[in-house]
Amino acid sequence: MIRLFVGLGNPGPEYEATRHNAGFWWLDALADKLGARLVPERGYQALAARVNQPGGPVWLLEPMTYMNRSGFSVATLARFFKIEPKEILVVHDELDLLPGQAKLKFGGSAAGHNGLKDIHSQLGTLDFWRLRLGVGHPGNKAEVVNWVLKKPSPDHREAIAKAIEQSLAASELLIAGEMDQALQKIHAQPPRPKPPKPPRPAPPDATPAP
Repeated sequence: MIRLFVGLGNPGPEYEATRHNAGFWWLDALADKLGARLVPERGYQALAARVNQPGGPVWLLEPMTYMNRSGFSVATLARFFKIEPKEILVVHDELDLLPGQAKLKFGGSAAGHNGLKDIHSQLGTLDFWRLRLGVGHPGNKAEVVNWVLKKPSPDHREAIAKAIEQSLAASELLIAGEMDQALQKIHAQPPRPKPPKPPRPAPPDATPAP
């Protein structure tokens, strides 16, 4: 089961609506869904909430240390409550996915994401779950920093919100540890609309009998 949900982002109003804070957006939505209130926890340098579930307590965490020092909050809480890396889900923005896409994966590289790199450094392993929320790529590597620290367009923001809504529907499965089912639910594509039926040919004009 997932015992610790981590949303990545940067603190402060100037970053609140930027692409890099997509992980915060997801965790805020999860807190709303579970009726939890994130409060400052100085010991973890984070906003945190504890939610009691049938299988045991679940923690929600938003590091307030800025992205490149996210690992301190994650590792400190995980060690105190004896939470294994495989019981952690980190939600973050993903350049390699289009806005509106979300992908669940276990392990793998940090792929240049500073938040994941620091969590790796603090935990000593990359064997934790990630939920990657697509924010798109600017098309030029030199523009990446500016891209993630800017607000998405209204269309992209709406697409990201829909991806958050769809992936959030799998939260009960994630908490229960039904990871295969959660993956299928998150990765499910919306059904394609059926093409309209061709119009029925008009009947031939009736001609009166002679």
